[in-house]
Amino acid sequence: MLRLNEIKLPLGTASEDNVAALRAAALARLKIADGDLLALSIYRRGYDARKKAQILLVYTLDVEVKNEAAVLKKLRGDPKVVTTPDTSYKFVAHAPKDFNGIRPVVIGLGPCGLFAALTLAQMGFKPILLERGKAVRERTRDTWDLWRKSTLNPESNVQFGEGGAGTFSDGKLWSQIKDPYFLTRKVLTEFVEAGAPPEILYVSKPHIGTFKLVSMVEVMRAKIIALGGEIRFQHRAVDFEIECNDDARQLRGVTVQHGEETYQLRTDHLVLAIGHSARDTFYKLHERGVFIEPKPFSIGFRIEHPQGLIDRARFGPNAGNQMLGAADYKLVHHASNGRSVYSFCMCPGGTVVAATSEVGRVVTNGMSQYSRNERNANAGIVVGISPAKDYPEHVLAGVDFQRKWETAAFHAGGENYNAPAQLVGDFLEGRASTELGSVLPSYKPGIKMTDLSLCVPAFVIDAVREALTEFDKHISGFAMHDAVLTGVETRTSSPIRITRRDDNFQSVNTAGLFPAGEGAGYAGGIMSAGVDGIKIAEAVALSMLGGKVATRHKRAVLDDPLSPY
Repeated sequence: MLRLNEIKLPLGTASEDNVAALRAAALARLKIADGDLLALSIYRRGYDARKKAQILLVYTLDVEVKNEAAVLKKLRGDPKVVTTPDTSYKFVAHAPKDFNGIRPVVIGLGPCGLFAALTLAQMGFKPILLERGKAVRERTRDTWDLWRKSTLNPESNVQFGEGGAGTFSDGKLWSQIKDPYFLTRKVLTEFVEAGAPPEILYVSKPHIGTFKLVSMVEVMRAKIIALGGEIRFQHRAVDFEIECNDDARQLRGVTVQHGEETYQLRTDHLVLAIGHSARDTFYKLHERGVFIEPKPFSIGFRIEHPQGLIDRARFGPNAGNQMLGAADYKLVHHASNGRSVYSFCMCPGGTVVAATSEVGRVVTNGMSQYSRNERNANAGIVVGISPAKDYPEHVLAGVDFQRKWETAAFHAGGENYNAPAQLVGDFLEGRASTELGSVLPSYKPGIKMTDLSLCVPAFVIDAVREALTEFDKHISGFAMHDAVLTGVETRTSSPIRITRRDDNFQSVNTAGLFPAGEGAGYAGGIMSAGVDGIKIAEAVALSMLGGKVATRHKRAVLDDPLSPY
């Protein structure tokens, strides 16, 4: 099979329902007769919108042809025609038949934990998965109780429960991680098998949306169970048993709380996929001497504009074209006070949601459905902060920093889980807002118009004011008076890193503990978290079989000359 890169067609001349133009373009690139092209499929589809009036669709195609060797020889000087690589996933290990040893344990059923558990189950290791929250549909009801009734369940919300924080998001399935072994392809393939739209395999910026993620997570859960895995909902890890001999530390088990019951779970291999909001677990790990270091994260607000404004700014006269969908954006500004300001988790045609997991605090996030057809676009506009400059007091001071401003937002919003909000025009002028303009905010349970300078440090206000004016130069109308800022966005990433070794992916000072995903500081978003879960599962499997991790590949490999890696 051959791969054809950078097949460009004008917008409107080709689609998946009209393959004639794609076929013609492939024939022209290959310089072969129609009868020599046996099959054609789309590997990737993106667009080039640099010229808004002449937007191009950009395809990567996989084709089958007669006499492939002759075609390759004829086109050997064309770098855009290559042999299609094998992107299928290859397992690095398999458990012994009828494995009944001490089972690996995975804590957390977000994307990282889900793929760690699934991959371990597929290799025959029968993992036990602990999730402090509820199954996804029960969790959804609890989350809606906060949005509709201002009733928070601290163990079942946007942050905690089956599916993780990514369940209530835009469901973005792309990242900028390097992926020489096509682990992202495994993530996407598993999602399609679980019911995701097949187009996520080829569109350049795939997304799923919340409603589709709910049913997909249930299918993947059933797959893990069918392969011998076990999932325990509302079972929270509250302590860790670590055996210490001289300078060596080995994890031996975890203490689990389920309702009024507390029990010990024996394991030598624990995947820590706890997410970026499991603050109580951070403190317990630190208390038990697990090495943790503070890391940078960001803080700011959600901004909402009419989606049509973003579409017109990005696509010009082609705004609204079905092939393009709702437009997104990515913006960065380096402010004069030394801070970086950037858009984060942009949700086209989406809503701003209440994402707190702690009583008496307000946190915002963004969410979209698959259709992306809500009236507003929203994104985080956040400012980078660092431990040395902003929270140097102790290892977990970043958590204290987050809590301080989330509490301030709770008070500014009226102490009922409404969020504080301000019009962009008033924000730029430094005055409190008293009423809405043309943009109706989507945050539920509701907003309170106020002055957002009450909710974040002064340097954040200064940096965002400067950035909004600069962003308006790139997207006309971005600094429109009636656009709405809602606070606060604090959970952009984990405030800590549970540092792990490069050679075996275990904690730098506690063997058997495998920090993973966003909470450990090794991922950001559904895709990178899922990929990290697969890597960790490989490392766990090989550790259980006495193998090792090859640092040059950053991927698990067996001590076996027949290994494909």
